[in-house]
Amino acid sequence: MSKLRLGPIIDEKPVKLTIELPGALVRDLQDYSAVHAKLNGLPEAIPPERLIPPMIERFIRSDREFSKQRRRKP
Repeated sequence: MSKLRLGPIIDEKPVKLTIELPGALVRDLQDYSAVHAKLNGLPEAIPPERLIPPMIERFIRSDREFSKQRRRKP
């Protein structure tokens, strides 16, 4: 079992966004993808752009203040 914060990547109908990322962050994503594949027994690394949505989703779900404010929304 992987000890990474990011679990398996689930396919879902995507909405396309275009963003610019610093080169260092892209390299970090590529490295993370390689480690993620190794620890999850995948034959090859997932493209870095497929890591971003679950990472953002996990970040949002783990943000307690955001959850609190969202519940207070009128």
